[in-house]
Amino acid sequence: MSGQLLLGGAAQGPVLASTQGLSFWGGVDPATARVIDAHHSWHGQDLAGKVVMMPTSRGSCTGSGILLDLALSGKAPAALVFCEAEDVLTLGAIVAAQMFQRPIPVVRLSRDDFLRLADCPWARISEQAVTAPGLHLPLSSELPGRLTLSAAEQAMLDGAEGPGVALAMRILTAMARHQGAARLLPISRAHVDGCILASRANLTFAEALAETGVRVRVPTSTNAISVEYLHWRAQGVDADFGRLAQRLADAYLRMGCQPSFTCAPYLLDSPPAKDEAIAWAESNAVIYANSILGARTPKHPDFLDICMAVTGRAPLAGVYLDTARQAQRLIRFRPPARIDDSFWPVAGYLAGLASPDRIPLLQGLAELAPGKDALKALCAAFGTTSAAPMLHIEGITAEADRIAPHADSLEIGPTQLRDGWQTLNPGPADVDLIAIGSPHASAAECRLLAANLSGKPLRVPVVVTLGRSTAEELAGDGTLALLREQGVRVVTDLCWCSITEPVLPPQARHILTNSGKYAHYGPGLSGRSLRLASLADCARAAHGGRAPDNPAWSD
Repeated sequence: MSGQLLLGGAAQGPVLASTQGLSFWGGVDPATARVIDAHHSWHGQDLAGKVVMMPTSRGSCTGSGILLDLALSGKAPAALVFCEAEDVLTLGAIVAAQMFQRPIPVVRLSRDDFLRLADCPWARISEQAVTAPGLHLPLSSELPGRLTLSAAEQAMLDGAEGPGVALAMRILTAMARHQGAARLLPISRAHVDGCILASRANLTFAEALAETGVRVRVPTSTNAISVEYLHWRAQGVDADFGRLAQRLADAYLRMGCQPSFTCAPYLLDSPPAKDEAIAWAESNAVIYANSILGARTPKHPDFLDICMAVTGRAPLAGVYLDTARQAQRLIRFRPPARIDDSFWPVAGYLAGLASPDRIPLLQGLAELAPGKDALKALCAAFGTTSAAPMLHIEGITAEADRIAPHADSLEIGPTQLRDGWQTLNPGPADVDLIAIGSPHASAAECRLLAANLSGKPLRVPVVVTLGRSTAEELAGDGTLALLREQGVRVVTDLCWCSITEPVLPPQARHILTNSGKYAHYGPGLSGRSLRLASLADCARAAHGGRAPDNPAWSD
């Protein structure tokens, strides 16, 4: 049995292997190639020049940009080896090879061969085989399936609509072949995640594409960016960083994208409808769109997002297909009788750990009657620990009856829930900053925060990040003014996943958040300690300076 050489090239290096996936965004420092994910076994490891092995990547769609940046700076892994389907890092390697002539071999092995290679100290990859001490694994470069293009799509590829559209179509068709797609699918809308300045490579790519004069051909929203677009200078943001971040946003605006600047596009007017074929990047948004709205979009990597927006097409693969939307693992929750909103990010985080490579059906949660914000928190936390683009919730989501015949099952009970909460609460109870809005806070969350703060003086600073459209809604009903009167700093356009000093107060060392996503990524991104609590407990800590030792539901 041979492995697959997904992207060619010759490489060799020490083997660094894990059975746990890693998100390159939020998990790898693009400047040094060191792993910064405080929850991963590779924490502190240097990926540069290594044959990096994991079953598949997980987490953020922006990992493609981090890999491209590592390739352009000479700090990339020597090769990537997977044993499951993987798109995010593979797309980064495709762009590195096609646009910048920086090839990174990508290999997929059977699970047995993956485990055999993982035990080796070093490996060499050629076009024909992976070799290591005592091991020779033949490789095939033949990809599954045959991609057929329509006449209009072939014309785009041939350059009839200009070099930018042709480039986008080359990248798109390369990914489609990698995914085994038989054809491309028309899409109705897109959401671009590559507008965050996660690395200099994001800017290099976007400006190179924008300079060709391309325009998106479907409505395309933009993710949160790395600065508040209109106010970063007044906020004291480093001038060089601010200009680069604004240039990146401007590149996407020149291509016709909308200045929505939110990581919660499902909160915008006219969200996608059930079964609508869309092309979204941003992991939490993808999971929410598929799971809660019933729309259809794989977890598309950064760079592929704009290519799909420019061409109006996506590979017909993954969860665009009915068969790929089936639950392959049943997770039975035994929740406590009484919960608060901090339960939902913990449940999502644990569900992702329990189902890192497949779509789960979550059982036992319907009686808790989660609202939209609870589901938002669950989906976002799930996306930090799982590569799956969606989940089902029995009794809540529309497709919960899609269950694969071979689905296995497991249980998450009170002990696991308490342990999960502790995992997301490594920091001290005394906190000096409250962080709300990862993903972007909804209008309902902001109103609840304002009510819980009760007009009392703040002992601890509170910073809320949210989308422009939500801020406009809150300005209309007086909530925005009320929050600011109470001392809350409200910031649009950027989110906690992209926030930097001085918008992140330099003196703050211990952060309390209501976000499982930020509780996971925050230590690596900010260098601060993190704790997780309910929104009400965050408000209490803003007055008292102390996070709860345990959640209300752990009794």
